[in-house]
Parts: sequence; C-alpha cells; structure tokens
Amino acid sequence: MYDDEELRDIRGARSEWEERTLESVLETHGERQDRFATVSNLEVDRLYTPTDVADLDYLEDLGFPGEEPYTRGPYPTMYRGRTWTMRQFAGFGTAEETNDRFHYLIEQGQTGLSTAFDMPSLMGLDSDDPMSEGEVGKEGVAVDTLRDMEILFDGIDLGEVSTSFTINPSAPVIYAMYVALADQQGVPREEIRGTLQNDMFKEFIAQKEWVIPPEPSLKLVTDVVEFSTEETPTFHPVSVSGYHIREAGSTAVQELAFTLADGFGYVEDAIDRGLEVDAFAPRLSFFFNCHNSFFEEIAKFRAARRIYARVMDEWYDAQRAESKRLKFHTQTAGQSLTAQQPLNNVARVTVQALAGVLGGTQSVHTNSFDEALALPGEKAVRVALRTQQIIAEESGAADIVDPLGGSFAVEALTDEIEERTMTYIEEIRDMGDGSVRDGVLAGIDEGYFLREIQEASYEYQERVERDEEVVVGVNEYTIEEDTSPDILQVDEETTTEHQLERLERVKADRDDDDVEAALEDLCGAIDRDENTMPYVVDAVKAYATMGEIMGVFEAEYGAYSERIGIA
Repeated sequence: MYDDEELRDIRGARSEWEERTLESVLETHGERQDRFATVSNLEVDRLYTPTDVADLDYLEDLGFPGEEPYTRGPYPTMYRGRTWTMRQFAGFGTAEETNDRFHYLIEQGQTGLSTAFDMPSLMGLDSDDPMSEGEVGKEGVAVDTLRDMEILFDGIDLGEVSTSFTINPSAPVIYAMYVALADQQGVPREEIRGTLQNDMFKEFIAQKEWVIPPEPSLKLVTDVVEFSTEETPTFHPVSVSGYHIREAGSTAVQELAFTLADGFGYVEDAIDRGLEVDAFAPRLSFFFNCHNSFFEEIAKFRAARRIYARVMDEWYDAQRAESKRLKFHTQTAGQSLTAQQPLNNVARVTVQALAGVLGGTQSVHTNSFDEALALPGEKAVRVALRTQQIIAEESGAADIVDPLGGSFAVEALTDEIEERTMTYIEEIRDMGDGSVRDGVLAGIDEGYFLREIQEASYEYQERVERDEEVVVGVNEYTIEEDTSPDILQVDEETTTEHQLERLERVKADRDDDDVEAALEDLCGAIDRDENTMPYVVDAVKAYATMGEIMGVFEAEYGAYSERIGIA
C-alpha cells in the first residue's frame, strides 16, 4: 500500500524518533518488562508502522466486507444489518428444568438457544446405565429418548428458533430427535435452523469424548452432513470446533490451524462420498475460543476467514461465495475464568466478547462469572447476556464494519498468524501424503496433536508459575475472601429419580417390536455401508433410547477404548 520511497522515508523517520525521543525514555524509565507477548507467547513489537505491512496488497489481502478473501468480514453490512446471535449455553437437570431456563433466556432477549447435555448423553449412555450413576443431569440436561426432547422444547416452535447442540459421539441421535420433533410439530424439515457440533476429529485431538474409533466416527459425521444437505438445508450439520482445542492448552495459532485442518478433512471426506463441494460447504460452521489477548484474538479471526476462502478456492475448487465464506460462533474462554474473586470474570468476559465482535463473529456465548465454581446461576447468566447487549447497544462496536482493519498492528498480527497457521496445515497435509483428512487421522493415531498441545500448555503454566503471566486475583492482586458465592445446585437424587422414572415409563409404553425392527434396520444399513441417518430417525421415532442406538454403532464398529487399551 506504500511505495518503496515512502517506506524508506518511514524507516528513516523511525530511526530518528528512536534516537531523538525513545532512547532517553528507555534509559531513564525503561519498560515494564523485557519482553511483551500474547497469552500464546507470540512476541509483540513496541510499535507497528507501514513497514510492518509493506507486502500487504489491499485488494488481494483485505478487500471489502462480504467479498473475498473476507478478511474484513463475511457480510457487507455486518452488525449494521443485524447484531450477532446471542446464544447462551443452557442445560441442567431434567428436560423440564432446562425448558424453564430456555423460556427465561428467550424472555431476557436471547436470540438463539444452545443446549448443554449431561455426560451420559454426551457419551451415548442411558440414564439407567451403571456408568451413568452420579452424572445424570449434573453438567447438562439428560436426554434418553425422544420424550425428553419433546419436553425440552415444550412451548417452543422449532420453526421460529435457532438451536445449537453441543454434542459429538452421540450427535447423530440428538440430531435425529430434533428432526423427529420437527416432524411432530409439523415444521417442514427445510425450515429447521440450528447447529450440531458433531466434530469428532476435535474429540480425538482434545476433548476425549468418543465411543467408536476415528474412521467410523468420521463416517457418521459425513452421514449427518449428507443427510442434512438433502433434508435440512438451513441447518448446520457440523460445527468445527477449536474451542476445546484451546481449552486443552493450545496456542491461538494451534487452535486455528488444527480447527481448519479438521474442517478441510471433513470437506475431503464429503467430496470422496460424492457430494459436490458447493452443495454442502455453505452449511459448514466453525466454533472458536476467544481468550484474553485482545489483538491476537481479533487477528486470529481475520486470518481464519482469509485462509478458509483461499484454501476452499484453490484446494477444493469451491465456486459459490457461500462455500468460501467462513462463519463462526465464539465463546469466551472458560480456561481463563478464576474461582478466586469470581466477579473479576465479568471484566475478562467483556474483553473477550468485544474481541469476538471486533473480529467479526456471527454468534457469541459469554461465560457466566460463576462458571469456575459450578453451572451458572440465573443472576450470573443474566449478567453474561447483558454484557453482550451492552456491547451491541451502548459501545458503538457494532456500528463500524471491521473498525480495526488497517491498523498496522492488527494487520501485521493477522499476517503472522496466517503464515504460522498455514505452516501447520501444510505439515498436517504432508502427514497424509497430500490429504488433510488422512493427515488428521494420522496425527490422531500418532499422538501428534496431543504432543503439540501438551507442550504449549506446559509452557504457559510455567510462565504463570514464574509470574511472567499475571492472572489477576491468582498470582497477583490476591485477597482473603470467601470463594463460595451462591451457586446453582442440582438436586442430584431427585433429578436421577425423575429421569429414571420417565425412562422406565417410555420403555413400558413403547412398542418393543417397532424398536427391535428399527434397530435391526440400522444394523443392516451399517452392513450395507449406507447412510445411517434415515434409520436413526426411524429408531428415535420408535422411542429407541440413546443407549440402544449407540449400542448398535459400538457393536458394529467396535469400541475405541478397547482399540487403545482402556478398560
């Protein structure tokens, strides 16, 4: 954007400034520390000038919002058209309790629902399974059968709401229940809106919730993508998730690189299935973490869009703009929340949410200040939602499209993060002999991702222990305090009893012959290597349980825990 003569003049002027103005201040006062770096330990300079972005081509690298490479935003008007979706995560206890929370959030102005499931549901177990003891409804809502889904969305028109489901190994079953419920309500399938996480690569890389091995898990992910493309074309069948990779301890660059690699792996598998890239790619979505390093996070989001647009075009021959336009959800960093002085978390979350907005996110979940201690209470949830509403309505951040675009610092960081991210992606592609999908599978099998994340996490914790990384209220600015504020308490005994009673009633009332036939049909589909989703929908409509359906997959594909030697 600057010619060579201008850049020479700027370099000369900077040298003069350093000698004339800077050196005396450094000699007299110095700086707070010898080295400045982001949370990810990416070193940042004192000052950025046009010389740091000398190679930047405005039209090629930035362009305009709503046009390739989408660095400045996926849509031309961004939040001037409508604000991001405010989607607070909710789910605890029974379906009745979570339904009450859903209605409360809608009344408070939330514009999308997001469902948290308990551990048995996440792992494909029924509430009456011995492995579920002590976990029913504890960290999310318990869903065993379609009956629970009916209660969960009682009084909520699926044609009027967008719903996100954070679930992975058992995602096909939850998605099937939602489709079946829409059929019950008379909502056309093509009008169902929402997002299914359904990201199994991320599970094997970071979160570690799995049932069957990686290869058949990928097959089920693609089953959902294929079925959704045909049956629920306004629904996002996979949310490729970096959030959990970051929560496991990765850097911002690793989060971005591993997440995009996972996404490209899914693209390749769907293409190999015979799907046209422009048929399914517009409905792929992504999910990123937003941590404390304000400018690093903004640059990460901008780099993500640019990389995605170019790779989808150059590697996968995507033609439609929607196939190259990366859309993502942002959640503030759970790992950054502290049990000490929990109200400090309100400030952390505000900074993180603002970075997500300035980075051009499509939806935001703001963590509640008490989440380091327990599931969020009603007051904490309201403050978290109000934080987003204040950013949207009072700060002015939503009024200018990409307001930090053109900042020498932000553009330089965007370039650096893009370069480092592509180095990782190319390495993963090489591991798969030219296939990102095969590279991800190889990386999982060989422990590549685990090692990379472990090293980054250990290095960060060492900096905290040496007080090089300040965590307010933890290793600096500490006080004597009661760290036990009022928190949400789930009545474990009552919840379990209620859930088991309902499950027992469903099993007693259903037609066992219909259930057996549906499960046998599912087995047959697996044996014939067909798309399993139509058969899963039939099974949930017969009120087969989560555990029964997932049990078929485990019996047919084998248990991953046995493959890696976990009893």
